[in-house]
Amino acid sequence: MSVIISSVIKGSKADRCGIKSGDTLISINGNEIEDVLDYMFYIAVEKVTLSLSRNGEAYVKTLRKSEYDDIGLEFDTFLMDKKRSCSNNCIFCFIDQMPKGMRETLYFKDDDARLSFLQGNYVTLTNLDDKDIERIIKMRLNINVSVHTTNPELRCKMMHNRFAGDKLRFLKMMTDSGIELNCQIVCCPGINDGAELIRTLTDLKGMMPNIQSVAVVPVGITKFRQGLYPMEIFNKETAGAVIDIIEGVQKECLDEYGRRMVFASDEFYITAGRGIPDTEYYEDYPQYENGVGLLRSLSDELDEALEAAEKTNIKRKVSIATGTLAGDFHKQLTKRISDSFHGVECNVYPIVNNFFGETITVSGLVTGGDLIAQLKGKDLGDELIISKAMLKADEDIFLDDVTLDEVREALDIKITPVANDGFEYLDAILGIGY
Repeated sequence: MSVIISSVIKGSKADRCGIKSGDTLISINGNEIEDVLDYMFYIAVEKVTLSLSRNGEAYVKTLRKSEYDDIGLEFDTFLMDKKRSCSNNCIFCFIDQMPKGMRETLYFKDDDARLSFLQGNYVTLTNLDDKDIERIIKMRLNINVSVHTTNPELRCKMMHNRFAGDKLRFLKMMTDSGIELNCQIVCCPGINDGAELIRTLTDLKGMMPNIQSVAVVPVGITKFRQGLYPMEIFNKETAGAVIDIIEGVQKECLDEYGRRMVFASDEFYITAGRGIPDTEYYEDYPQYENGVGLLRSLSDELDEALEAAEKTNIKRKVSIATGTLAGDFHKQLTKRISDSFHGVECNVYPIVNNFFGETITVSGLVTGGDLIAQLKGKDLGDELIISKAMLKADEDIFLDDVTLDEVREALDIKITPVANDGFEYLDAILGIGY
């Protein structure tokens, strides 16, 4: 495979040796280039020989550089290839439960091992073959895997893919070769919880120490499941049962390996009516991005911020909008702030998710339309604070395509999105730096 060079960074090694935009890159040190992983892997040497062509004429350039320096070539896409889409039809897939008419990019089902290595995405392995796994092992690519179950027949059923069970062998191929994996399990009541969850966690424990961590997260159920596989949501009892299984396996892992390996997401603890575990439970927060330990981290950082903050006589009234899951938790946090700053009043408004359905309770899926509908006419004080997770990563827009400015205008108030960071949270409430 060859790839067209879209631009060359001015002053770079490639620029100084005469490579131009529009040239075609054919190989590096004799190795064909399929995508960005090949490119990154094969230029990570001190002597790089590039085979190229220009207007159909082949030519060769040799560069010398520090081992991990870039050479200055840019391509039309980040991957130098198209993203690989999912070949499954999972019975719990959230994308299949979304309403029609949302922006097109929200419906794309990514399942690309390259993005797993580069950006931390989770992949199911079902669209990979032995050659792909050999490349992962050769390049020492630590990736994140959506396992869900290690029962081959059940995995085929859950993913609606007849190859899903066979692909489980890739887990052992990688871990036996020293590849480190982070895994996730989307847990569905009556399907892969109970004895099946015990089996899965026991199998993954057998692949330690190269299974670095496992997050168990509850299935998300929207109101748009008509015609899809029947699915229940977790309740206090069933969520508690999942936690009990996980904590049992954690004890075994601690005794044998000195670390827990598997963690339940914050949702399980709140649903079960149990307190969020202490800081030590989360070790180095290996599954933070999967909603494991977000609330503990925020709480601990807020305590640090309060201890470091200069106590002043601030007079201020603010409101916080959050998903219904964490409403009581934020009330506890804001009480600690008001106890330290007596002139600060914080109102917490848990937003019912009418857009996706009331069974969706997390803050990251709250929409602009629901914020407007439920906060219009409320006494929001001087400012409304929301989670940055409600917005598109690179744009101030909610999932329902309502913009942040539209919500500001509708509610006639300043709105500040904040990250899951205790210091930023306190500063926003106190109005420091905003």
